Order: sequence, then C-alpha cells, then structure tokens
Amino acid sequence: MACATFEETFAALRDGAAALAMIPVENTVAGRVADIHRLLPGSGLYITGEHFMRVNHCLLGLKGASADTLTHVHSHEMALGQCRNLIGELGLKPVVSADTAGAARELAEAHEVGHGAIASKLAGEIYGLDVLRENIEDSQQNTTRFLIMSASPDDAVPEDGDVITSFIFRVRNVPAALYKALGGFATNNVNMTKLESYQPNGFLATQFYADIEGHPEDVPVRLALEELNFYCSQMDILGVYKAAPERADLRGD
Repeated sequence: MACATFEETFAALRDGAAALAMIPVENTVAGRVADIHRLLPGSGLYITGEHFMRVNHCLLGLKGASADTLTHVHSHEMALGQCRNLIGELGLKPVVSADTAGAARELAEAHEVGHGAIASKLAGEIYGLDVLRENIEDSQQNTTRFLIMSASPDDAVPEDGDVITSFIFRVRNVPAALYKALGGFATNNVNMTKLESYQPNGFLATQFYADIEGHPEDVPVRLALEELNFYCSQMDILGVYKAAPERADLRGD
C-alpha cells in the first residue's frame, strides 16, 4: 500500500487498512529519518520487530543521457544525503522528491533533459530509464534500519533470545537527572544501543528515545528501568521485540 507520508502510514494501521508497516528510522550514512521520533510517542502503535537493509543506489537518466550532461538530480532527501560525494563530484543540484521510485517515475514522465534521479536499478527498469552509475552511495556499508509497526502489541518473551526493548522517557527537571536516570543501566550491565533527544513541545520538555538489549522481565533490565522511572516524569515502552540477525553482523560480533 503506497502512502505519501508517515502520518498516512500510521493512520492506515490504526484504521485497519494495513496490518503492518515498515518504517525507516535511521541510516548509517545520513543519520536518523526526520519526523519519526516526533510521531512515534503519540501514534498509539507498537514496535514488533526490526529489519536492517543494505541500500544500493543508482544514478538514473533518460535514454541516451550521460552523467556528465546532468544538471539536477531528484530523489528522497535521505537518498540524496547518502550520495553526497557523487552529487558534489558532478556538480548536480539536488531536488527532493517524496521517494526514490517516485523520483524515477517523475523523471520518465517529465522527460526533462539534464535531470536525473537516484533510485534502485529496478525502478530504472520499470520506468524505462538508463543506469548511468551503479552503487553510488558514499559508503559500501550503507544500511537503513526499519521498525516493524503494528496496531496491536506482539511482545517477545525472554526465551526468544536476543531481545531489544524500545522506550521513550522524559526526565524530571532537576540537576543531573539524565545522568542519574541512566546510571542504572551501567550498574546493572545493560547495554544501551541507542539514545536520542528531541523536543516535542518547546525547548523545556526534552524527551529521549532509547533502545536497550534485553527483556523488561530480565532482572538487570527490570532493575535498570525501575531506577530510570525514579528520575522520570514519563516513561513508555514502545515495543519489546526480537533483535534482527543483521544487528550482530553490523556491530562486528
């Protein structure tokens, strides 16, 4: 099901039009995907899994075009951010599109000479475009992490093996609150793999998104979360799910 925005994707889950959604949240080259952490807390949805996808990009052009004749390149903002080296090398002006495949379709329909698109090789085949350059991403480890979302919880159990717990929290407005809140993870030997801050409602209400290894029923995790709660004005678990097998490969285990 095609959705133009993340808001539409979340609405499709809540309305029952879709059973699951895969939402990109971060990329090894371009960083976190904008808006996702702002939307997750109030979505009423649950994280039920994760997936890591190696992303290969191609520079696409109209039939007969060459990379040297291009002046503009269209793609999703994350794809543009993952291919900065080539864009700079060719001196192209980046133009943001809704998504990569959509950029390829728009190029084929508009037939604008001097314009290209960054998308997959398959998108080029579908829309009759030439592949001018392959594997143009800045890093050969270019990987995007997706969260699998559902309108209903489907938590993993401790026996599932490697488990990730994702949650959001807001610390109390007292000195060293964040330091004290996170101390329980260190003293209980719980590995925190992700911590990001953002301001959902102004500059004074900083909220944090975190991923940790382990299940809330594991004793070390339970103790760490209890200590976190003591220093928090709000804490909500977004999902407890099995770690993707690619996670171990990406961190070199």
